[in-house]
Amino acid sequence: MAKVKTGVYGATGYTGFEIIKRLQRHPHVSLRFATSQTYAGQSLGRVYPAGRDIPLVSEQDVPLDDVDAVFCCLPHAAGMTIVQKAGEAGARVIDLSADFRLADAADYQTWYGLEHAAPHLLPEAVYGLSEVNRQAIKATDLLANPGCYPTSILLALYPLLKAGLLAPDAPLISDSKSGVSGAGRKLSLKTHFVETSENLSPYNIGQTHRHLAEINQTLAALSETPPPVIFSPHLVPVNRGMLSTIYITLAADTPAAQARTLFTETYAAEPLVRVLPPGDLATFAHTQRTDTCAISVTAVDARHLILCSSIDNLGKGAAGQALQNFNIMFGFEETTGLFW
Repeated sequence: MAKVKTGVYGATGYTGFEIIKRLQRHPHVSLRFATSQTYAGQSLGRVYPAGRDIPLVSEQDVPLDDVDAVFCCLPHAAGMTIVQKAGEAGARVIDLSADFRLADAADYQTWYGLEHAAPHLLPEAVYGLSEVNRQAIKATDLLANPGCYPTSILLALYPLLKAGLLAPDAPLISDSKSGVSGAGRKLSLKTHFVETSENLSPYNIGQTHRHLAEINQTLAALSETPPPVIFSPHLVPVNRGMLSTIYITLAADTPAAQARTLFTETYAAEPLVRVLPPGDLATFAHTQRTDTCAISVTAVDARHLILCSSIDNLGKGAAGQALQNFNIMFGFEETTGLFW
């Protein structure tokens, strides 16, 4: 079998480096280039001690005519032109920024404060929540990889949404925690060691976090009457990991065993989603440094559930899901190259 020729834009960010680690494990991939504007001319091993001797090139020097697919691991707005150029060159694109997740350019401008540079591509983009949109992912040439918080929340909600069991008039509350790597590699005061160590900080609460737009858009696509969402993200002093604790009101009385069965049946054939046994609660440790999602289901009473959904923010929340989507797009076993 001929190998799929790939390239990675933004290879020295946390997500880009995680993508490359997985591509090196993939038997059907040939890495043709890895870019870095800051470290062009050096090797990845000079930037990350665990990195291989992979040459880093500038975005202007990539051989786009020699790749079948590219991973774009750049901040929002920084990669729109690159995504467009790669598509025009015939490469299939997996974009890990927020640039193609929202279907409406006006919504993008509202939440990100910028005019979208390629609105004509938005109808072509497929939202890459792997377990939910698998059929559309297979056919797309432009994959919008989901954000980490939405992945943890939406995978937990999907069985209930599919069954129409969420009460439409009761708020859905997600209290979510992320490791510091979720803020990216760029230095800032809020991610300084002294600011984060021995601290826990809520941020962008009260309907202001940008991922809320992505969450609401997907809920509306999966349910005729989606519930309102209250989303409260927090930064915790660990390198990586994510846990969303989600408080659910059901539309009708539902026995606890029936609710659990709904989850186990929905994800029975999914190798990268694990529904934990009764009494076990999902933690960071269930998924750190893996590309899996672990979900626990706890009944409070007949109308209320508490769901705990754990992912690694750099794994299933970013690079792992991106490679899972790549595998779907090119017809490989979904777990190929992944840590699970």
